[in-house]
Amino acid sequence: MAKTKQKGPAQVVEPGGPEKDEGTAPPPVRKAPPPKRKPDPNPLPPPRGWHGPGGGQIGNLDPPTMWRATTVQACGLWPFAAGSGAPMTGVPLGQHLYTGATVCGDPLSWFTRAHYISNPSLFMLGMPGLGKSTLINRMLIGLAATGVVPLVLGDLKPDYADTVRALGGQIISIGRGAGGINVLDPGSMGAAAQKIGGEAGRILAADAHGRVLNVVAALITIVRNRPMDDHEQSVLSAALHHLRERTPAGQAPLLPDLLRVLTEGPDRVRAVTLDRGDDTRYRNAVDPLHRSLLGILDGPLGDTFASETSTRIDLNATAVCIDISRIGEADTQLTAAAMLAAWSDGLGTVAASHALADAGLAPRRWFFTVLDELWRPLRAASGIVDRIDALTRLNRTLGLGDAKITHTLKDAEALGTDSDRAKARGFVERAGMVVVAGLPRQEMEDLGRVIGLSRREIELVSSWSSPPGWAAHGDREEPPGRGRFLIKVGGRPGIPLKVAITDTERHLHDTNKRWVSNEAAAAKAAQLRKITDGEPGGRWGS
Repeated sequence: MAKTKQKGPAQVVEPGGPEKDEGTAPPPVRKAPPPKRKPDPNPLPPPRGWHGPGGGQIGNLDPPTMWRATTVQACGLWPFAAGSGAPMTGVPLGQHLYTGATVCGDPLSWFTRAHYISNPSLFMLGMPGLGKSTLINRMLIGLAATGVVPLVLGDLKPDYADTVRALGGQIISIGRGAGGINVLDPGSMGAAAQKIGGEAGRILAADAHGRVLNVVAALITIVRNRPMDDHEQSVLSAALHHLRERTPAGQAPLLPDLLRVLTEGPDRVRAVTLDRGDDTRYRNAVDPLHRSLLGILDGPLGDTFASETSTRIDLNATAVCIDISRIGEADTQLTAAAMLAAWSDGLGTVAASHALADAGLAPRRWFFTVLDELWRPLRAASGIVDRIDALTRLNRTLGLGDAKITHTLKDAEALGTDSDRAKARGFVERAGMVVVAGLPRQEMEDLGRVIGLSRREIELVSSWSSPPGWAAHGDREEPPGRGRFLIKVGGRPGIPLKVAITDTERHLHDTNKRWVSNEAAAAKAAQLRKITDGEPGGRWGS
């Protein structure tokens, strides 16, 4: 019988592929080795440097250099060019501390062109020696280049006389033996009233009479250390009217002439005293006023205000500085009187310029006034507080921008009366822009309650008031906060900036002149003469 051969296990054949035996493993696949690369002759280092000793590894990367240009110049860099938030309207002040962008600004440009502020005024606070007046000096130079007329009505140190002289402006010195102001002289307002004529000229002449009356009353207030009585102001006004009518055209009366009128007692003056024909009643009414005027002439103010004005303000001057630095620090009465007379004469010049422009007799001009070391005139007399208070409310109408500089808010607390303290605190509240240099933390906390400062802004500005380290030495060492400022406008975030001055500005605005040797002072004076005279090597920015 034949044997049948058994078949083996069934084989599974995968479609489209070779048959696979379930009992055998596929052979391993060997990959070809990668091709050998030639070493790079110039290998690029990692962004932070090579690891290991000597590799140059760093923990921080410097930011790339930033450039600023107009859209015409930078259009080819798009989309890699980006705008910044720093304002570009006004005088170039410095660089933004965080972005490096140029920061521009001044009260007039931000009021007239940019419309950032509703009041063309600036209030600056900061510790001494941090560059407050240097920043204002830069604004003064920049505005003068645009046609604005800087007016420094009472330079106490002086800080701005050299700059005004370099700008081709007018320097007027006031002090014993240096020059004086005739407070009865209507000045530019009287000359403008005669030139305009008609109803407009009569109105301007009446305004000039009011300014003369106010400044004489202010001088009497300084001598008495109390305000005048209301009936005395009526007598004074009548005497000034009578004196003006009796003075020939083109001349100005003097304070001795006013005393002569009170002595003679004309009918116009007697009428306001209600003397009713009784000479005794008249003398009783005018004697207190007579004694106060004698106190001005024979007292500490006589040498400065008893004679004719030594130099009148020129309406066409490019800049004006009334220098009262020759008045001693302790002579508070004369300082207050000189400040009041300077402000009256300067603001009268502004009013005369605008009146001539309204009549079509002169081009329209804008003005920028600077009141540095505000604490000193504020403490000298209460009349200054009222005059500055009126200026901060009316400077838009006057076509006038102003900058007021002081150290801290506590300067207002040192005033004599609650009324004066309240008025002085209002200067900061009404300022269109507030600029803050280094201040202690407590001062910044107080200021923050007035203008609204964030915690970060308070910490930043407080750090600028720190002194340099103990190891600092050399004449180039500066406090860490010098030249750093924070600009606040309303509720906007503050703009921190750093100001770097040129050599020319350093020569023009040196507040440490008394701390150099005679040889160094002579060298600086020679360089300053080159700048003022426009000689080679002495021009701006050299």
